[in-house]
Amino acid sequence: MESKHLFTFLVVVETGSFTRAAQKLDYAQSSITAQIQALEAELDQPLFDRISKKIILTDAGRRLLPYAQEISKMHSMAENALRSETEVAGSLRIGAPESLAAFRLPGIIKEFRSRHPQVQITLKPGACWELTEFIRSGELDLAFLLQPETEYKDMFCDTLIHEAMTLVAPLDHPLLELEEVEPLHLKNVTILHTETGCTYRTLFERHLNSHGVFPDPNLEFWSIEAIKQCVMAGLGISFLPLITVRSELAEGKLARLNWNDESQRVATQIAFHSKKWKSPALSEFLGTVQKHASMWREEAEKS
Repeated sequence: MESKHLFTFLVVVETGSFTRAAQKLDYAQSSITAQIQALEAELDQPLFDRISKKIILTDAGRRLLPYAQEISKMHSMAENALRSETEVAGSLRIGAPESLAAFRLPGIIKEFRSRHPQVQITLKPGACWELTEFIRSGELDLAFLLQPETEYKDMFCDTLIHEAMTLVAPLDHPLLELEEVEPLHLKNVTILHTETGCTYRTLFERHLNSHGVFPDPNLEFWSIEAIKQCVMAGLGISFLPLITVRSELAEGKLARLNWNDESQRVATQIAFHSKKWKSPALSEFLGTVQKHASMWREEAEKS
């Protein structure tokens, strides 16, 4: 049963005439007649009574009508769904650790949404190792990662910018008097940690451990904002990406210790599955990301 024949049947019912149906569909009237006859032959029942130049639905035609309407509706829905694959629409499932979600993504998402408001964006937080697993399982379309530069066999992974790290302290901390802070200086200092599994926390702890310093792991926070507030309150110091404390440093709410972060540096990367089809929405989003990453790098060169 051809959908075209069913659609023609619906137009004949709507217009009440083979002639008017032919005019609406821009077909020859003989084509309308042939399509209805083909449908009747397939069903082995007449669909219209032709009485006194009028066409009236038969019992079979009345029974067919709701099914033809439903099929036509489903056909339109399928066309719209496929059309959305060639337009900037649909949805994007994005993952990111808290630091990037709060300090790198807002500008990207704001610009993208202003140009493509019909795209639904879902942002999922997580540690980098979790996010890569979500990409592999198909739960995420793409993820932002904050980690040492990494390559994956099954994922495309692009470095957007190398992130500076910093050791921040309250304004009256005694370590501010030192020209350079060394790992041994932190032996008896309270350190406020990000959550276990955080990439830069792991790098920092490995660096301290290599110098015989093993900080107390019992002060762990799930929120960077909570860590900053506790540092400002004098509870201890913390090792954080510079982007997360830049405004507090500029406003004189936090102090930056002279710490060599070279061995603990990370990069902001964007990753998606190598077999992932780039929908128009994903392609446009990646373009917006690259535009902002270029601006980040320019700002970093100036500072």
